[in-house]
Formats: sequence, structure tokens, C-alpha cells
Amino acid sequence: MTDTEIEITADLVRDLLREQHPDLAGLTIREVAGGWGNQMWRLGDELAMRMQRMDPTPELQFKERRWLPVLAPRLPLPVPTPVRFGEPSERFPKHWTVMTWVPGEPLDHGSISRSADAADTLAGFLRALHVEAPAEAPASSDFGAHPKRCTGGFEQFLQAIEPDAIGDVHAVRAVWADAVAAPEWEGPPVWVHGDLHPANVVVSDGTLSGVIDFGALFAGDPAWDLGAAWVLLPAGAAARFFDAYAHADEATIRRARGLAAMKSLFLMLMGQNGDRGLPGGKPTWGPAGRAALDRVLRRGLARTR
Repeated sequence: MTDTEIEITADLVRDLLREQHPDLAGLTIREVAGGWGNQMWRLGDELAMRMQRMDPTPELQFKERRWLPVLAPRLPLPVPTPVRFGEPSERFPKHWTVMTWVPGEPLDHGSISRSADAADTLAGFLRALHVEAPAEAPASSDFGAHPKRCTGGFEQFLQAIEPDAIGDVHAVRAVWADAVAAPEWEGPPVWVHGDLHPANVVVSDGTLSGVIDFGALFAGDPAWDLGAAWVLLPAGAAARFFDAYAHADEATIRRARGLAAMKSLFLMLMGQNGDRGLPGGKPTWGPAGRAALDRVLRRGLARTR
């Protein structure tokens, strides 16, 4: 059986729990929509089971197992914390992890109506996260490089999206060129979530209420998270976010804005793939990416601070 032929069902989830964590096998099991590298299942009201699916190795789960218990106690928003580990078996030859459930609705299925509160909340969360990481923290890989080393990915996304969907391609390229020209991060490597986008945060009561999926976690340039000012927050909220965050210089904001443009294109591409029925496509990501790109292209913040 190949990886893509493994059918993950509620019966499989219950069988795995009976084999390795029988005290959890009686909990109600519900599938969670979404996910790509991993598939999620609710276990009762307070837990979830994260199952390796398309990720080629279990390293991202191992990273979360190792570091989320360290980070979670000092973060001001709920994040998933591993509580049990599942090992490969004859029934399911991959790793899985039981984690705490973060309540809320994923932002790609919800919305933020309290923009000032969300800006302050996001800034507070990232201030708490962006502290100097220990020497043994995971290094950056595909995530974390200076924009000048990510131009291949940027171009791949830009070329793959229908030009009419992008609109002003020259303006997008100008934002990216400005990020490429910005100086490197000169501070110490800090903890960075690395993949903040609407499917990786949850909202409640019109504002941010949790952050999930830390598989991209690394130590490095905080600009990779600061792009969330445009990717996650409503129009006009980026300035309040950066005022509340208070630690980003002009070069960091320039890099962050370019990375936000690249993330927006990625979301639009995933949405386009979803509209076309392609594997891994996410129809709800397209509108989120389009709105984020519009916010990135607005004049102002990145060049005036």
C-alpha cells in the first residue's frame, strides 16, 4: 500500500487508540476538515489526533513534540500541546500525536470583525514568541531564508496563477524587489512560527483566539511571522499591529511585506488548484490570498516607518 492509498477513517483512529492508548479509545471521534501534510481528528472535546499523511517524514511532528511543551506555557494564546505519542504499526505505518484541541474556527472559514483587538492580540503573541532561541532549536530550511534566496518560489507561484487573478503584476514584483533589497536580519535567531496563514490560526468572537500547526517552527528572522500583519489582519490593521509589536525596524518590515506577498500568492495558487479539483487544492484559501495581496499592495506602512 502506498502512502496515498492509506485511507484514514474513524474506525482506523479508534483501532490505533485501542492498540496504543486504550484509555482514550472511548472518546467521541470526529474528522476535522482541511489539513494536507497531516490529518486531524477530534477526540472528545479537549483532544485531537494529528496523523501523518502527505508529509514524507515525521520530522515536523517530532519538532512539535519536542518544542511545543517548552513554548506553550509562555504564549498568551492557546496552542496545541502534545500529550500522547503514536508509533508506526501494521495498521498505520506512520506517526501520530494526540494533542490538546484549540477551540475556535479556522480563519479561512471565519472572519475578524474586531480588527484592533486582533492586531493587539497578534502583536502580543508574536512578542512573546519572538525571543532568542536556544542553540539546539531547529534551524530554518525552506522557511526562514532571506527573500533574495526565495525568488525561485516567488516566481513559481507568480507564474502559476492566472494573470487576471493577480491584477497589477508590476506592483507585486515591486514589493518583492524591495524585500529582496532589504538588509539581512542582524539580530539573534528568535523563535518563529514560520507558517502563519488563515488555516493556521483560529478565531472566536471576531478576533484571534489560537494558533495551530507549528510544523514549520524554526529559529531565525522574525519577518517570516510579521508578514501576518497583512496575511491575517483586516485592511488598515497592519499599522496598529506594528505599533503594538514595537520591535520591527524598517528593513524587517520590508522583508515581512515581501514575504506576505509570496504567502498571498501561495494561498491564491492553492485556491486555484482547489477550484480546478486538483489534489491538495483548498478552495477557501483563494479568496483569503486575494484579500491579503490587496492589503500588501496598499501604499504606506512598509516605506514610511
